[in-house]
This record gives sequence, structure tokens and C-alpha cells, in this order.
Amino acid sequence: MNRRDILKHTGLLAAGTLLGPAAVKAAVSGKRTPVLTVAHITDVHIREDLNAPARFKKCLEEIKTKKVDFFLNGGDSIFDASYDTVKRERVTQLWQVWDECISSLKSYDVYSCIGNHDTWWKAPTKDDSMYGKDYVVKRLNIPHRYYSFTRKGWHFIILDGNNEKIALDEEQYQWLEQDLEKLPAGTPTLLMSHYPILGITPILVGGGHSDHQRLKALFFKHRDKVKVCLSGHNHLSDNAVYNGVRYCCNGAMSGFWWEKGDKESAGEGYYFETPPGYAILKLYADGEVENEYFAHT
Repeated sequence: MNRRDILKHTGLLAAGTLLGPAAVKAAVSGKRTPVLTVAHITDVHIREDLNAPARFKKCLEEIKTKKVDFFLNGGDSIFDASYDTVKRERVTQLWQVWDECISSLKSYDVYSCIGNHDTWWKAPTKDDSMYGKDYVVKRLNIPHRYYSFTRKGWHFIILDGNNEKIALDEEQYQWLEQDLEKLPAGTPTLLMSHYPILGITPILVGGGHSDHQRLKALFFKHRDKVKVCLSGHNHLSDNAVYNGVRYCCNGAMSGFWWEKGDKESAGEGYYFETPPGYAILKLYADGEVENEYFAHT
């Protein structure tokens, strides 16, 4: 049984849509200066082998040369804590590798969301300090499993779709409604979720929010605010627009989980047709967005 078969068997296969090495950009006319330049990394799946730590750190140094203001981390930061066979020592090891790798980002803010592979559900009891999402919140140094913040006129909302049927729980949805409602009219807003909300990848391979209809309607209500939704999970990249909202599912930093790939991969490290990589977003004062995907080796 190869790696893909194992992941399919466990129901944890991340998949997505098609994008070659060429970047996908939103059409923004003229030369303007963005108010923010942001790095979007997702599905790092950091592990101690395959030279993954060195490769990840090299990529982070490359991103720094692009003069980003801060990092958005889309989840699945560690290789996997969710399998039934994973023990405490393995979870601890993976988070230590993560900490060591991102230590070079001390001068940057890193805003993360929780991925489905980050959480250790097989702790001995639910009272264990390492059980569940609270431990991931602590390790990622984020304020809550969902939260929001504002930078230079842009509002950012970080969501947690790791619930039944890949959806926001009711408490979180009500919070999201209120968070959008209280924003001044026309406040450009970016939402980041681990799973795609809308786009091409869920049509091709699944893995998207089951509450996409509800969220789509909410975004339409606040269409003067909601400009872009970022996601990962599927290890493939697409770029779709619906009702004026840009949905960018960016490819995985780990590509084929830092491995070479298989016969269905378009190149070494690719997952299907998408190379491992990261995205750089340029956000403009008027709400325009550029999302460019960069491959890395």
C-alpha cells in the first residue's frame, strides 16, 4: 500500500485542483502600492525526516525577501497528530520541530488556524493537557480557535472548520455574523479557513465546507466588506470568484508531504499538477487583491 492509498484508507487524503508553476493573479490595473503584503503558507506538515526542516526554513528565508508584513498559516502545521496510533511522544516531537523551524520568524506576526492534522484526539482522557484544540491553540500561540484582527484598514477573520461535517459550529457562526456586522461599511475583509469554502477543488475532490451555502449567503449580505477567502487542506491551488469574493485555495508548502510524489504527480514533490509552494498576497486600500502562488524546491 503506497502513501496515497494509506491516506485514502484513513479518510485523511488532502487533494485539490489544477495549477501549474505559473502564478495565478487577480487582474489589478496599473502600478499601485499595496497597503499590505502577506505570505500565506499552509499544509506545512512538518516532519523530522526527508530534510523537511531545512527545506521549510530555506523557503521561509525566500519569503522574507519578498518584504511581507506578516504570515498567515492555514493549518496542518505538523505532519500528523490525528491518526489513532499517534502517541504523546510523537506529538511532542512534531511540535518541537515546528517551533524550531519558525524560530526565524520572531520578528514577524504569524496568524494561524487549526488544521485537521494538528489535533491529538487520542490522548488518554479529555482532561489531558494535550488533548484537542486547546493544546493546538497554545502551540500556535493564537488567542482562540477562531478570532479576528485588523491591520492597516484590512480586517482578518480566522475560522475553525474542524467540526462535524466540516462546518462552523453555531457559536462560531453567530460570532462571525456579529464580527462582520460591527465592521464599518466598506471595510475590506479577508477570511482564512483550513478547508475551502467555495472553489474548484471541492468539486474535483471534496474536502470543502459543508456549510458553504450558509457562508456564501452571509458573504453576499456583506459583499461591501468580504473580498477574499483563503484556504488550504487540498494541497492543490485554484482561484475562483463568486459574487465578487475571491476564493483562493493555495497549494501546500509540503506538496506531496515532502515526498517525491507518485506516478500521478506532474513533477517531483508535486501533488497531482501542483508543486509545493506558498502564496504572496498584495492587499490594496480599495479592497483589490492579488494572490500569487510560488513553487519551491
